[in-house]
Amino acid sequence: MAFTTRPELRGTFGMVASTHWLASAAGMAVLEHGGNAFDAAVATGFTLQVVEPHLNGPGGDLPALVWPAGGEPTVLCAQGPAPHAATIAHYRDELGLTLVPGTGPLAAVVPGAFGGWLALLRDYGTLTLRDVLSYAIGYADEGYPMLAGIVGAISRVEQLFRDDWTTSAEVYLPVGEAGVLARNRKLAATYRRIVEEAEARSSNREEQIAAAHDCWYRGFVAEAIVQFSEHAWLDSSGERHRGLLAEDDLRDWRPRWEQPISVDYCGHTVLKAGPWSQAPVFLQQLRLLEGFDLPSLGLASADYLHTVTECAKLAFADREAWYGDPDFFDVPLDTLLSSAYADERRVLVGDESAAELRPGSPDGREPRLTELDRDAEVAEAAGIGEPTRASSKGDTVHLDVVDRHGNMVAATPSGGWLWGAPVVPELGFCLGTRAQMFWLEEGLPNSLEPGKRPRTTLSPTLVARGGEPYLALGTPGGDQQDQWTLHTLLGHIHAGLDLQAAIDAPNHHTEAFPSSFYPRDSRSRHVAVEDRVGDAVVAGLRERGHDVEVSPPWSLGRVSAAGRDADGVLKAAANPRGAQGYAAGR
Repeated sequence: MAFTTRPELRGTFGMVASTHWLASAAGMAVLEHGGNAFDAAVATGFTLQVVEPHLNGPGGDLPALVWPAGGEPTVLCAQGPAPHAATIAHYRDELGLTLVPGTGPLAAVVPGAFGGWLALLRDYGTLTLRDVLSYAIGYADEGYPMLAGIVGAISRVEQLFRDDWTTSAEVYLPVGEAGVLARNRKLAATYRRIVEEAEARSSNREEQIAAAHDCWYRGFVAEAIVQFSEHAWLDSSGERHRGLLAEDDLRDWRPRWEQPISVDYCGHTVLKAGPWSQAPVFLQQLRLLEGFDLPSLGLASADYLHTVTECAKLAFADREAWYGDPDFFDVPLDTLLSSAYADERRVLVGDESAAELRPGSPDGREPRLTELDRDAEVAEAAGIGEPTRASSKGDTVHLDVVDRHGNMVAATPSGGWLWGAPVVPELGFCLGTRAQMFWLEEGLPNSLEPGKRPRTTLSPTLVARGGEPYLALGTPGGDQQDQWTLHTLLGHIHAGLDLQAAIDAPNHHTEAFPSSFYPRDSRSRHVAVEDRVGDAVVAGLRERGHDVEVSPPWSLGRVSAAGRDADGVLKAAANPRGAQGYAAGR
């Protein structure tokens, strides 16, 4: 039996797994009170905004994969687009920027998370808005225990809050101590007002949800966001800039339901969102890996890690050359996901670590990469990056829910974390900074354009077996999301590990491609491994030319998962790293 830090949960009623125990408990409470998996997901998601404010917030983004019992899987895209005034000419020519800043209101897109959760509740849930928001309101008003990570996050930007982002200081200073109750009564008041205005408009559940959407995107929330965006704030460029969000950006936006994309792998069908996210890179890695006998290499051996890493580098090179909002760019997705294309690319996997970024030429099209000058000095300031990986950075949360009816959902909310932008004073939360993922060069798949979705890193996963929903899983981690989750799935499929053992297994990733986050760094030949892989494996990787970053033993990945076996038994597991994620169920 493989070592596990805790058991894989099994039962028949319902399972919730997330990156914070309070959120998982809130979701389970919803199931116990008669809600379905989608009601539970919404309550869990809103709770995560309160109890993990250093990793996500109400002003952020939301992709989710949803599979209703007896129905078809679908993708919820609540990734807000760039404002209508967001042009390359404005950023580059008028403001003199070479990159979209990683912090501040100039990096804001339409905040889609709230509208996304409402759409999931309206179309697939059964409970009222008050029912699912009560947990978040309660924790924001009455208090939640401060995580050490929250204390550290606030401490690292404390001077910025005191000197410039004074609206954030009003909410988060003075810095508390880990374990002491923290509150955000401004956010509680915002959510309470939305519920009260929605209920005043109608007693009908669907009409209340519509009214809540209007409060956010046309009412008092929108007014506060627009007014806030008119002020200039210090950002990661070292300069002060005002935001670009306007009334029509918010008024005209709606979340979207889309068809998932998929590939079959070893008796499983893996479903992902489209190329407006990085999600297809997961599927491209599977296509490449199906040509290798991974079990014979040995899980976490040097040969295994080398093969998986080199395939990841090829797939992420294609991400850089070909992924973007398909409403604006012709993404050759069918070819990128085809076995024939993978066969062409697989021959590039050699015995040594590749140093160059090597995108392919699907359908004979020439790839184009950014011409950003990597040697140019780029300003860096507090709050930049994706905070899950480094002690000074972080951003994302994740949740998975499955219920006794067979409903299943995986969601990866992110953005709007407390150090990304100043708090909107009337609302108690800050805007997201997802526009930093755009390039300020014309003609790239992910070039900035008004109304365009940034090619996000957020990437939940659903897996089917025998045509039926089998697993929901995912992780925070920015560019690492579709590596850490992939490795967990590979361990489950090829090594026969249960969900908890697969999550607990030593993880790894590469950063040998441009980061999606300001200042967009790349690390040639890089591979990070948890030191639990052992000295021999580290030496073997170095012999193959990898620049090995040996990470602490329990540091890479925050994967959680929930699933349903063919006999109706439900199961779940959550990441022990950081002593924060938990699964709950029975």
